[in-house]
Amino acid sequence: MSVSIGQYHYDQVDRDFLSARIGEFSEQVARRLDGSLTEDEFKPLRLMNGLYLQLHAYMLRVAVPYGTLNAQQVRAFADVARRYDRGYGHFTTRQNIQFNWIRLEDTPDILRLLADVDMHALQTSGNCIRNVTSDEFAGAAADELVDPRVHAEILRQWSTLHPEFTFLPRKFKIAISGSPNDRVAARFHDIGVVARPGSDGRVAFQIFVGGGLGRTPIVGQELYPAVPEERLLATLEAIIRVYNAHGRRDNIYKARIKILVQALGIEAYREAVETELAQMDVARYRLSPEMVSSIEARFASPDLNAPDNAADVLAEQRARDFVFDRWVRSNTHAHRAAGHIIAVVSLKTPGEIPGDVTADQLDRLAGLSERFAYGELRTTHLQNVVFGHVRQDQLYDLWRGLVEVGLGAPNFGLIGDIVACPGLDYCALANARSIPIAQKLGARFADMSLQEQIGALQINISGCINACGHHHAGHIGLLGVDKRGEEFFQMTLGGRADDQAAVGKILGPALPEDDTVDAIARIVDRYLKERSGKESFLETLKRVGETPFKEAAYDVV
Repeated sequence: MSVSIGQYHYDQVDRDFLSARIGEFSEQVARRLDGSLTEDEFKPLRLMNGLYLQLHAYMLRVAVPYGTLNAQQVRAFADVARRYDRGYGHFTTRQNIQFNWIRLEDTPDILRLLADVDMHALQTSGNCIRNVTSDEFAGAAADELVDPRVHAEILRQWSTLHPEFTFLPRKFKIAISGSPNDRVAARFHDIGVVARPGSDGRVAFQIFVGGGLGRTPIVGQELYPAVPEERLLATLEAIIRVYNAHGRRDNIYKARIKILVQALGIEAYREAVETELAQMDVARYRLSPEMVSSIEARFASPDLNAPDNAADVLAEQRARDFVFDRWVRSNTHAHRAAGHIIAVVSLKTPGEIPGDVTADQLDRLAGLSERFAYGELRTTHLQNVVFGHVRQDQLYDLWRGLVEVGLGAPNFGLIGDIVACPGLDYCALANARSIPIAQKLGARFADMSLQEQIGALQINISGCINACGHHHAGHIGLLGVDKRGEEFFQMTLGGRADDQAAVGKILGPALPEDDTVDAIARIVDRYLKERSGKESFLETLKRVGETPFKEAAYDVV
């Protein structure tokens, strides 16, 4: 395949490894199909290859390292969706994509198809280090201090099939950012890494540990303010070794690192890490400037040249088309290079399923990326897609191409930009269906003028306490619960995942689906009445407290 922008380029060693791994899994699939392996025997084998058994079919989750894709890979997703699924893919809150209607006998062919474009499904499930996530604006944002993708790739290589960390007490999630504005929810990860320019001219890393959502939501704590680049891998190795040695394996609900950090206390955990570091051959893990440079050299960069009048052209097009102007206001972000802009494609068209994209839409995204964004796309943990490098004078044509396939919703960061897990429509663990209530809320707030009036307000929906929809981190969070066989939703207010990360607080009793939609509408109405000036929802909530919103939510129920 040709060299693409923003990605580490595989060599023959990488491809030979993938080929061998697929061959091994193909034999395991054959043994399951002929009955040589029971489902219990097959389960750990399929999970190591990203294959789940859900309510109605197998689900294959494909890794998208730090959320970066090229056009060929997106077309491969379209091919999988069209040939092996029911015409859809679903982008997840871990920047991956999953296919929900997979036949077991097709999985080897799907994995070969993906391997042809350097994709795989390794470590997208199981008690290992999962796909490392990163900032969807990496290498492009005007507010970025360090491009985190090179170190994200280093972490990917270090963590892939790590011999000590393949069977951890529980799954383990790492995110890395290089911006002062946290766009990766670093404080809600097992390890959150924030890159900064160091005093010696190299990169230093602020390390948070013990964050997470799920049954026990906890904001991570700072373990180190500035780890030197050369000690990054040794430090992470020591942190996870302590967890691997002392994390609980007797209770699945107490097995995450956040529980261990809470039990020991952050000071004791730091002391344990220091003790581990003192026993390690730290030199073996030293990240030298030459090693970092060698990884960096495997990334291609775009030639960011734009006409001198690119900004003027964009301004003229915005003035001429108010619908386009509205989309630019909500769905773009400042780029570091003159004449360029970052464009966010919302996968939250009102009434549609958050994160879902059709095969035809995938093909269109691939084509548009080649025309307008150097053939590169990014996925986000908020279930959207990003074109990182778009010339300002070409943004209007890109937007028109998106509108033609129903991807022009101007609601990024607004109330219609709802995050939701697949819920009980697919997931064997869920208590309630996340998708129907997300669709109803999307339709309820479909008026784009109203969305602009409301401003920044994030709704997150999870179908169970495992919190794949990150409801604890939503400004308004919804948790699906089962009450004697009926689906109810518990509301939380005040969650956020940025550098002021906080866990949302439960507002009151859970409500049935339609009552919940009405309650949220009344909460929003109360916010519009209570807010002062241009206050955001969170700012108003902080000023007036939850009481007015609780009164509104339960007013007529």
